[in-house]
Amino acid sequence: MDYKKLIREVPDFPKPGILFYDITTLLKDAQAFRTVQDELVARYRDQGISKIVGIESRGFILGSPLAYQIGAGFVPVRKPGKLPADTYEVKYKLEYGSNSLAIHRDAIAMGERVLVVDDLLATGGTAAATISLIRQLGGEIAGMVVLVELTDLKGRDKLDGCPLHALITYP
Repeated sequence: MDYKKLIREVPDFPKPGILFYDITTLLKDAQAFRTVQDELVARYRDQGISKIVGIESRGFILGSPLAYQIGAGFVPVRKPGKLPADTYEVKYKLEYGSNSLAIHRDAIAMGERVLVVDDLLATGGTAAATISLIRQLGGEIAGMVVLVELTDLKGRDKLDGCPLHALITYP
C-alpha cells in the first residue's frame, strides 16, 4: 500500500514555513490503518517488548492498538501537568520552539524492553527526550517506530543508538 498517497500535506502549519504531514487522512482509511497495524504487529510481535511508550498525542493512536496486539502494556508520555501521579520531566527543543514531556515515575520497571511509538520524526527533539525519560526509569530501548520520518532533518542522529523503523520517509 502506498501510504504517502494517504498523507495530507498542509503548508504553513503550525506556523509559516512548516510543512505539516497530516496523518489523519491515513487513519480515517480503515484498510490503511489496519494495514499499518498489521505491519507493525508482524515486525514487533516476537521482540520481547514489555511496554509501548506512545508520545502525545498521535503516538497514542498508533501505540495503543499495537500494545494490545503484541501483549504489551501501554505508557503515555505527555505534556507536564497532564499525568496525575509523580513524574519525571524533561525539556527539549522542537523544530519550531521548545516543550517539555513527562512520564509517571512508576511507568516502567528496571530492565523492561520498551518500544517508542510516534507519528513523525522530524528534528528528533521529542524522540530524544522520550528516550531520556525511559532510560531514567531503567527501561531498555528496543527501538522506535514512526509512521513518517523527515530524513532531511536528521532526527535519527539524536536517537543515541536507538534503532528506528519508519513506514514512510520524505526527503
